[in-house]
Amino acid sequence: MTLFGVLGFTTPWLLLSLIALPILWVILRAVPPAPVRRMFPGVVLLLGLKDDDQVTDRTPWWLLLLRLLAMAAVIIGLSGPILNPEPEQEAAGDAPLLVVMDASWASAYDWRARIEALDGLLAKAGRDARPVGILRLSNPELVQFSSADVLRSRLTGLQPEPWEPGSATASAAIAALPDGDFDTYWFSDSLAREERDGLLRLFETRGTVQVFESPRAVLALGPAKLSEGQLHLTVHRLRPGPEVEVSLAGHGKDPAGNPAILFQSPVTFDQDALSAETKLALPAELRARISRFEVTGSRSAGAVTLPDDSLRRREVALIAGREGREGLQLLDPLHYLFKALAPTADLLNGSLDEVLLANPDAIVLADVATLSPGEEEKVLEWLDKGGLLLRFAGPRLAASDVSRTSEDPLMPVRLRAGGRTVGGAMSWGEPKTLAPFAEDSPFAGLAITDEITVNSQVMAQPDPALAERVIAQLSDGTPLVTRKTVGQGQIVLVHVTANAEWSTLPLSGLFVQMLERLAVSSSTAVEDSAALEGTIWQPVSVLDGFGILRDGETLPGVDGMALSSDSLGPELRPGLYQGDERSLARNVISAEPDLQPVVWPDHIAVEGLSRPQERPLGGWLLGAAIALLLADVLASLALSGRLIGARAVASLIFLAALPIDVKAQTPDEQIAIDATSEVVFAHVLTGDAKLDELAGAAMRGLSDILYYRTSVEPAQPMAVDLEQDELAFFPFLYWPISPDQPIPSDAAYIKLNSYLRSGGMILFDTRDADISGFGSATPEGRKLQQIAARLDIPPLEPIPEDHVLTRTFYLLQDFPGRFAGREVWVEAAPPDAELVEGMPFRNLNDNVTPVVIGGNDWASAWAVDANGAPLTRMARSFTGERQREIAYRFGVNLVMHVLTGNYKSDQVHVPALLDRLGQ
Repeated sequence: MTLFGVLGFTTPWLLLSLIALPILWVILRAVPPAPVRRMFPGVVLLLGLKDDDQVTDRTPWWLLLLRLLAMAAVIIGLSGPILNPEPEQEAAGDAPLLVVMDASWASAYDWRARIEALDGLLAKAGRDARPVGILRLSNPELVQFSSADVLRSRLTGLQPEPWEPGSATASAAIAALPDGDFDTYWFSDSLAREERDGLLRLFETRGTVQVFESPRAVLALGPAKLSEGQLHLTVHRLRPGPEVEVSLAGHGKDPAGNPAILFQSPVTFDQDALSAETKLALPAELRARISRFEVTGSRSAGAVTLPDDSLRRREVALIAGREGREGLQLLDPLHYLFKALAPTADLLNGSLDEVLLANPDAIVLADVATLSPGEEEKVLEWLDKGGLLLRFAGPRLAASDVSRTSEDPLMPVRLRAGGRTVGGAMSWGEPKTLAPFAEDSPFAGLAITDEITVNSQVMAQPDPALAERVIAQLSDGTPLVTRKTVGQGQIVLVHVTANAEWSTLPLSGLFVQMLERLAVSSSTAVEDSAALEGTIWQPVSVLDGFGILRDGETLPGVDGMALSSDSLGPELRPGLYQGDERSLARNVISAEPDLQPVVWPDHIAVEGLSRPQERPLGGWLLGAAIALLLADVLASLALSGRLIGARAVASLIFLAALPIDVKAQTPDEQIAIDATSEVVFAHVLTGDAKLDELAGAAMRGLSDILYYRTSVEPAQPMAVDLEQDELAFFPFLYWPISPDQPIPSDAAYIKLNSYLRSGGMILFDTRDADISGFGSATPEGRKLQQIAARLDIPPLEPIPEDHVLTRTFYLLQDFPGRFAGREVWVEAAPPDAELVEGMPFRNLNDNVTPVVIGGNDWASAWAVDANGAPLTRMARSFTGERQREIAYRFGVNLVMHVLTGNYKSDQVHVPALLDRLGQ
């Protein structure tokens, strides 16, 4: 390529044709030749006549110039002009070109700029006919040189990885290199590594090396830490710089379950500081919702950190069977528990009924023997949802009859009466020590010292299930800790007291570690390799190079030792891993990262990523040449007098601008297209602006619920005018009744009856359930009777318990809206519907009920604003939101019923099918 400043030419020899333009000028001026003058007597007869159309005897100079410009544009356009071409010295040589990319998390910040710069280099290599290969050091693959144009089409598939190249990947990169010489373009991520020097020396033995780096600051976010109830977050930067402020954000789900930014906090780097820390005092409920922290706007896995169980402070309720004696704190049943749990858990105090209302993660009962039937029922319900009940023995439990003859529901084993005492003046034997923990115990791997001894304990009755429920035992084989599962929760019994009366266990550090392993508290210490040995951790979610969370459940499990100590890579991705008892996060950045900028040797050329983009100009110049030639044709016609008038030209231009064979869509056709392209629900316009707006918001809210919870993906709802719009496009209509709405016309009734007979459903809502039962006691009820009088509505009945509406998606028995208690009416079952033996419901017809009538004001319960927030307030307490949830479920069941029919009633045919198959 020949360069002329910012302009280059791929075929510059064609520019020599420009020399011929002066010669062409002379030729055009000479053709046609000048006329020869001769005297002709007959010309006298033409004297005095005037010719309006005069023709010059030579070509005008401006027309010649127009033609020369057109020829010059053709010549220059065919010579391959390029604006801002790559300078020749940046791509010297004709050897193959190897593009090396670190492609780590630090490259993700400006990945688009890297791809654009690489695209420009590949374009230059393509013009020079140089084969190109690409090597990503973060995930090396065998290098194969190919056409630069082929690689340009594959650039969108290149992505950064959420880890850095290491020794293993460096060895793989060396093995992937082809034989022979090549030049190297190295796109660096600016991070120093030990392996970089060896690779650089190797590349220099093969050819020239040029480095491309971004001047943008690299930011990294360290793991979140919890200390003294505050959240500590530290941001690091690669190079010192001026004072600058960055923003941190915590992402998670809001109480409605929607993704949201839960907090934002600024963090300021001091002058030349390499790190900046912020401390946040967030409520425990908010911390529990956070799924990731990130540096706003960074788009890199290194700027994201994931929380795990070590960050979430659990809520633990402490309840003792007796109050501690004043002045004797060490004898308080809860003293050691409080000391062990206070740094890592949020402790709750109060009665059992009070703490259950807070739904804690764990409840600790210290020497609590008997619970009332009401308390027992509530605790079992709480356990079934995943709670942990930790019980400690004591004098009260040893003296009681709890779990003696039969196993108590809130005890893991049956107990012997009285307990056992060893090591005292009135007993035989020495105090017992702890036996090593079994491999399948949650305490496996914890160190046991001989200083931990047990003097008294409650004894477990030998039962068949006892062995599998023991998770810790004494040296003589008697159980120390037993456990059983109840629903999704578990009950754990420590057979000694929570204070030092019966053992020295509460005085030891093992006591705190055991509580952590039971997930009673939140461990703030990093798990070491020994503690994770022999465990398998399943990826739940993993990060890509841009810091976006991806589903990791399809990835294989990771060994605990590898999770703790191995470097990140294709086999160990950064993300959240789930074990048997807890979750662990493996983040890109460690607690104390060693971020150092790379220093390249002086003889290595280092360029930035930003460079003027190459712009081929050939197409533009050829287009300009065509335009000039068209102008020449028009000018020639004008000079010869053969150009048609201005009005005709304007007419031709107008006709050319008209669309050819294109018919504009009418509003009705557009509505039909919009309503049939996707599933669309509609509401009937009543003439009441506020009510119509509420109904539209209700349809929007119901559509959103269906989109998030089911496979139905509705489009934006529509409002229909019964007099003007077609109803057949909508599977479901919501019709709120107002006292003043007009009665439909005869034509509208025809459309309504046709709609009902063809499978459509209308939900009539009188919205008066708070003051009226079914009938005409309210203006809305009377208006509904007037409207329904001319509709082809089948016989109705209140929804029976076995109607398919009670089970199309959710299992329901109530159908509330803003109000509850009003009966909902549907098409009555046929008189001959019978209950088949062994089936829970009758053999009903497969038709969809055409109408559903009620007055529970479902619009108010479903309506949401543009941000998805409810428009109408329900009750003041949790009961109101629960009622709204049931209202949404009723709406889901309605839509599923109208879209799928009574398919869930087909089970009644199972006996006949089995009989026909001879089974």
